[in-house]
Amino acid sequence: MIKANDPSLKSWVEVPENSDFPIQNLPFGIFKTDYMEAGAGVAIGEYILDLTYLHENGFLDGLGLPSGVFNHHYLNHFIGLGKEKTREVRNRISELLEAGNDELRDNKPAREIALVPMEEAEMLMPVKIPNYTDFYSSEEHATNVGTMFRDPENALLPNWKHIPVGYHGRASSIVVSGVDIHRPKGQTKAPDADKPSFGPCKRLDFELEMAFITCRENGLGNSIPTEKAEDYIFGFVLFNDWSARDIQVWEYVPLGPFLAKNFASSISPWIVTMDALEPFRTKGPEQKPEVLSYLEVKDEKNFDINLEVLLQPEGGEENKICKSNFKYMYWNVNQQLAHHTVNGCNIQVGDMYASGTISGPTPDSYGSMLELAWKGTKPVKLTDGSERKFIEDGDTVIMRGYAEKDGLRIGFGEVKSKVLPAK
Repeated sequence: MIKANDPSLKSWVEVPENSDFPIQNLPFGIFKTDYMEAGAGVAIGEYILDLTYLHENGFLDGLGLPSGVFNHHYLNHFIGLGKEKTREVRNRISELLEAGNDELRDNKPAREIALVPMEEAEMLMPVKIPNYTDFYSSEEHATNVGTMFRDPENALLPNWKHIPVGYHGRASSIVVSGVDIHRPKGQTKAPDADKPSFGPCKRLDFELEMAFITCRENGLGNSIPTEKAEDYIFGFVLFNDWSARDIQVWEYVPLGPFLAKNFASSISPWIVTMDALEPFRTKGPEQKPEVLSYLEVKDEKNFDINLEVLLQPEGGEENKICKSNFKYMYWNVNQQLAHHTVNGCNIQVGDMYASGTISGPTPDSYGSMLELAWKGTKPVKLTDGSERKFIEDGDTVIMRGYAEKDGLRIGFGEVKSKVLPAK
């Protein structure tokens, strides 16, 4: 058992009921304030524990950490130390925050510097992302899209249940929660038009996803087997893969999404470690037909993580429009990483791998407006009386997620972004 996961642990830091960030979570992020440069921190209740201060003042002595490892604009240096070392750090932070430990608790000057109220901080991108891959791993989502755009009797393409389908996306336009996005422009072609036209996207959509971040390199030419995949995965964030549906439908043949996806994707700022999610493992859907041997997995590789999407019109209130779960993924992260590298593809520290839209079995669990409003034929009604077929200018999309079991809640915070008009 991972020591920091002990469900009986209590912290001397006050943690509100139903907080996403109890002492059993301790997610990592990058923050700054009006009086502090950017650096690494850990979330605990409504505070951020400043790791740079802890390291520079001896609280992390004995862990063999490189000088200045937390004093960076990204976590890549830290997570690149490997999971054994980052686990030691998380365990030590847990010790420092545990109710019976007086090292920091009773050191008032240190405590007041090390604990930063979240309301005083600005969260930044947690990692520098060298490469980004987007998978397409929800059977329900793939079936819904295939039904809408192709043949309902053959909604899934022949390869879908044999390989975790994915594509390489744009890493530079991934932004952290709180960064507003502008409506993209591009070519679209109406079904009854003779030729395409240019202008702002008319069918802007969100996609409810999660993403994992890698912490090791495998070296060009080397594969990562499913049983070793978790050694390479540091943790997870919530991921909103914004999509311009009308641009996509015109451009995607033969090479897939391009301008429809590369304008922006939004992530939550706190990386919840794979270690913290250990108690929430669960079985995934049964895979039929049997997968090839390099994709075989043992034990429970999915995670029971509740997910929700809220839409807030400009000046209005939040409307919960989707409630899904990460456990619905047909292809799990071990299989995704194994398939990604089976040809010898080299991965890097900080690479990000999105799950693809996470849709569940019921209409209220569909993870995109395309599905919720069923290609615009069933508009989503909001509490202010308005309807949505797709996302409008001024709308804010909010995604939240948490795992909960036996009274323990491990949350991700949120990813929140407002849509601005096209430039």
